[in-house]
Amino acid sequence: MTDSIEPNSNTPLREQVYAFLKAGLNDGALKPGRFLDLNAIGKELNLSRTPLRDALIRLEVEGFIIIHPRRGVMVKPIEITEIRDTYQIIGALEASALLEVAGQLKRHDIETMGRMNAAMQHSLAYDDFAAYYRKNVSFHDIYLAKSGNNWLLNTVHRCKERLYDFPRRTVFLRSWEEASVLEHQVFVDLLLEEQWQKAADFVRDVHWSFSAQERFIKEYYFAGMNET
Repeated sequence: MTDSIEPNSNTPLREQVYAFLKAGLNDGALKPGRFLDLNAIGKELNLSRTPLRDALIRLEVEGFIIIHPRRGVMVKPIEITEIRDTYQIIGALEASALLEVAGQLKRHDIETMGRMNAAMQHSLAYDDFAAYYRKNVSFHDIYLAKSGNNWLLNTVHRCKERLYDFPRRTVFLRSWEEASVLEHQVFVDLLLEEQWQKAADFVRDVHWSFSAQERFIKEYYFAGMNET
């Protein structure tokens, strides 16, 4: 990790510390299951405990760390029960948002989603996971953003970060990503036909269904581990 804190920045110090820690979680410098060396982090950033404490509280609320009284702060490993619950939350929110904005979703929006899905397929062909991930998030954001509900959008983004980041994975489970692209196409086709309820059901009950995706989830997150 490198020092990215700027004392004279217009960004509040606690926000800079938060972003710094998230970057360390993202790139794997702060590893799941490990305790953080808060003294070393504070010394590296040359700051007091207050902005560091504020950032840690926020990260705990968001589910990325666990603060153990008198023991320290641990980067929270992701568990299969958390993945299941997160899928349920994302599926419910995305389906609800879609039904809410159905009348606002224009054909050119849906066609843009189709082009993004094709670009995701292209990223797969070139093993570009970073591009695939960005386009995947943007695909869903086309309809989510139309709700105007920033709390909903931020919640979905934070859930997806929890699934895909900390650390950010750099490899595909190709069978899963290819299946996801096919699901996106089914979803787009339903939207083009203005079958809003069926599209909402599909995104909740298939695309973000833990039971429908469980075989991929276990292989992607827990291959080689004694996870059931």
